[in-house]
Amino acid sequence: MHLWQATVPFCLLAAAALPGAAASAWGFTDATVAVQRKGAGVNGGFKEQLASSKPLSKPVSIVDADTLRVTLTAQEGSSPKRPHQAFLLLKDTHTGLDISYPFTVKENGKSRVELTKKDLPIQFLSLPEPVDARVVIGGFGTSDAYDSSVFRLSIDRNPELAVPTVETERYGKKPEIHHIFKDSPSNPPIVITLAFVAMVGAALPVLAGLWLLLGANVSHLPTAFKSAPLPHAVFLGSLVAFEGIFFLYYTSWNLFQILPAVAAVGAVAFVSGSRALGEVQGRRLAGLR
Repeated sequence: MHLWQATVPFCLLAAAALPGAAASAWGFTDATVAVQRKGAGVNGGFKEQLASSKPLSKPVSIVDADTLRVTLTAQEGSSPKRPHQAFLLLKDTHTGLDISYPFTVKENGKSRVELTKKDLPIQFLSLPEPVDARVVIGGFGTSDAYDSSVFRLSIDRNPELAVPTVETERYGKKPEIHHIFKDSPSNPPIVITLAFVAMVGAALPVLAGLWLLLGANVSHLPTAFKSAPLPHAVFLGSLVAFEGIFFLYYTSWNLFQILPAVAAVGAVAFVSGSRALGEVQGRRLAGLR
């Protein structure tokens, strides 16, 4: 009995320690880093195997037209698997500047990333020392992520070319800005306006002559104003008011000023015009027109 009581706590401690012992971690296998030289053919350039436990002893060098290619097979524990995140992180250990390039990952964990010198930020092109190249792999779950340096990248440049610089904008006093606004729309020259007024004035006698030629009964004006003086007077006045509103719009008013005036005069013209036309229709039915 005493042996059983002593064994139970030991078994419980061992069971509690099993999940930690069985916990897996992300990593990779079958990894290579290659530099393809432009114009060197398929076999030209540099290629080296990468290990997840130890970085390369010598830095990898690229120049202007080179292509850096990193391939690997991501795995969780000892099984190839597609991670949630996998990228190549380049970091300058002196300034802390870093940039990441995501891997193109397949379902079987095979991953690949390519970059050239033009893909690097301009700050990296002027660094005198190689930057640290790290592989970061992680996913959902309890498995520990992988984040470790695998090689150093040396970014070589042509010594005959100037060192690229970055113009950084600082906070401070700025030069004064003078805004130039567009001129407000203006009326046409007065000469053009007078020309159109003259054409309209010349057309009025022609219109009056045609009106008389077609048999306009001007003699009925006294009868019309005697039968319905207010509708005829208000209707004619509304027509004159319309012309006055358009004249004000041409000289000084804007669109928002004439809209209420046009709406009011239009309502008056509609009511008075219907009454005036009713009087005219009455005379027609009486045979006076």
